[in-house]
Amino acid sequence: MDNINLQTKKIFLYARKSTDEPERQVLSIEAQMFELREFAKKEGLNIAREFVESKTAKEPGREIFNEMVASIEKNEAEGILAWHPFMLTHNYPQPFSFKIFNKS
Repeated sequence: MDNINLQTKKIFLYARKSTDEPERQVLSIEAQMFELREFAKKEGLNIAREFVESKTAKEPGREIFNEMVASIEKNEAEGILAWHPFMLTHNYPQPFSFKIFNKS
């Protein structure tokens, strides 16, 4: 991993729960947000904003996700923390880059 001081980073939290396959959901939105907040607190990350979406990712047009990506492009935060990277990439029509910080 790059030598990055995560404590100075402003991040967005993103949680999504699909509306089309409730039986396949691993964690509720509330549980995802709890874990994300706890991780951010433990790592000293500055949460700039939280984004929550209850919508299938099978179809394009996730308005909240698109708003979050636009905010990243405006440098309102330096990264996104999601419970699983799949939440960020599932059927997203436009390519965008992101770093995955994995602290094992």
